[in-house]
Amino acid sequence: MIAIAFAQYGPPDVLEPITWDSPPAGAGEVRVRMLAAGVAPVDAKLRAGLLQAYFQPTLPKIPGRDGAGVVEQVGAGVTGLKVGDAVCLMVEAMGPGTYAQVVTCSAERVVARPTGLTTQQAAALLQPANSAWIAVMETAKIQAGMRVLVHGGAGAVGSQMIQLCRHLGADVTATCRDANCDYVRGLGASCAIAYDGAEDFGDLRNQDVVFDLIGGETHARSYPVLRKEGHLVYLTAAPITDLTEQYGVRTSRALITDSRHVLQAVVDLASRGVLQPRVAASFALADAARAHAALETGQITRGRVVLDIAAS
Repeated sequence: MIAIAFAQYGPPDVLEPITWDSPPAGAGEVRVRMLAAGVAPVDAKLRAGLLQAYFQPTLPKIPGRDGAGVVEQVGAGVTGLKVGDAVCLMVEAMGPGTYAQVVTCSAERVVARPTGLTTQQAAALLQPANSAWIAVMETAKIQAGMRVLVHGGAGAVGSQMIQLCRHLGADVTATCRDANCDYVRGLGASCAIAYDGAEDFGDLRNQDVVFDLIGGETHARSYPVLRKEGHLVYLTAAPITDLTEQYGVRTSRALITDSRHVLQAVVDLASRGVLQPRVAASFALADAARAHAALETGQITRGRVVLDIAAS
């Protein structure tokens, strides 16, 4: 079997095909024939060596956290899954990733593929939706009628946040490129503010929650838009300066974990049409380096990139 891996940190061209023999499914595991895999910005950062302070994977490292495929082997003690089932999966961060034709992982990380999604949409679902669900449901606890600002609303995580907040009855404003304003409004945002346009999100006031997926200056400029005791929720991005006390608000980092109840929750929402993953571009497995380059050079500004493994 073939996988894509990097044996050293560096630019996209350190990604190379390797022969990969994924182990048979042990107790509590399943072996999945992969059809498609999600490509995330964190994959590119890991490959470039930008996350060495946080992660020290064994090299060579196969990137990729999530994807879609078909169960081809079920280990002892596994219930609820059988050979031939169409599934989505989200593997452990430091183990072998999903840029591979076959993946073996814990059955707790495998869920039934949502009805109504294409293979590529299913591959684009779990990691972004997992982050969005935890931030929206567990950290911010969004409720109907709240005023919410989502930074980076056209991206994979931001787009899922918009859809989920809108489903919960919040009034959502999102920032994005001017070219993506119609796109984020189509996701459910009542207002889109282009960060490369004439409007300035800094003119907003009395927001209940701001979701910061960018950090840096965007984070600092988000405090004044919140009402007193409002909530600024951020995911790890550019470094931030905490101005909580100065503005009288709350600031929380959304702590993203891979809990099965969250994976199942987002799959259920996708099956109901609440969450609709958007695929920005598709590349063959062998073209994973091109996919990373597209992310890093700003060619992808909305949705998720996927690797079409079935066509490889």
